[in-house]
Amino acid sequence: MIRISRTWFLAGLAGLMVVGQSEVRAAKDSAPAPKPTRKKVIAEDPYLGAIVVDNATGKVLFEDKADAEGYPASVLKLMDLLIVLEKVEQKQLALQDPVIVSAKASHIGGSRVWLAEKETFTVDEMLYALMVQSANDVAVALAEKLAGSTDAFVELMNKRAQELGMTRTVFHSVHGLPPGAGQEHDVTTARDFALLSRELLKHKDTLRYTSTRERPFRPDDKKHVVVMRNHNHLLGQVEGVDGLKTGYFTEAGYSIALTVGRNGQRVIVIVLGSVDRKVRDAKAAELLAKGFLALPAQSSPSPSPAKTSGTAK
Repeated sequence: MIRISRTWFLAGLAGLMVVGQSEVRAAKDSAPAPKPTRKKVIAEDPYLGAIVVDNATGKVLFEDKADAEGYPASVLKLMDLLIVLEKVEQKQLALQDPVIVSAKASHIGGSRVWLAEKETFTVDEMLYALMVQSANDVAVALAEKLAGSTDAFVELMNKRAQELGMTRTVFHSVHGLPPGAGQEHDVTTARDFALLSRELLKHKDTLRYTSTRERPFRPDDKKHVVVMRNHNHLLGQVEGVDGLKTGYFTEAGYSIALTVGRNGQRVIVIVLGSVDRKVRDAKAAELLAKGFLALPAQSSPSPSPAKTSGTAK
């Protein structure tokens, strides 16, 4: 009798445990799913920071929170361009050298020209894609061509930034995309990118790439041709605009490095972290006009004295 009672007691206890576990599972199933963590948007209205610089002298013509730290997004690719052009001028690379696409480069997302593994293009064509299309896959392919890996190229980027005095800039990527798990944001300021832009304008090929509004990539392959269109909407809209680069992702906001040359003078405008593209473009155009007004007036050459003949009266 004792054995039977003990058996029933154990069976009942097991049943209670099963019921309890079922209730716990049911409670978990009915509980609301945790909300995904929202990433912090650091962009501001009208911008996080801005600066206007005289390209000839480096003199600051206007600044507003120019040292505020933000995320450059694809404006970062200006550093890619600078490093490549410097290597070309140092004869370590040629614009007609081939760039063979790796598997890694072919899988990069965001803005791209859909590079396929083992495709080959010249450095020159890749630079057009980098500046006009803002192609992230091209940024990786060029980095691997030049430095062997993206990590090694990032080291070159940070070294060059320090040499230029970009003390508040740290690069973690070659393309400016939002960081993945375990990665960090690229960080810069408007003032630092004015320094980079001014250095880049010392190279004769820079404006050839940055002023191009539209260009086909793979023009001989009708099935895979990409018609690249520049993301800088001020090209052709504001007199004299011929560069340099735009950038955007949600947390970073909209940024632009803008330059215009008029009558032998050139102004650089950096707008970092605007909440809206139209606001960014409007402020950039406004600051551009303000910059030219702040430039010293150019002295006109003195007219040659008129020659006279005969006796003065």
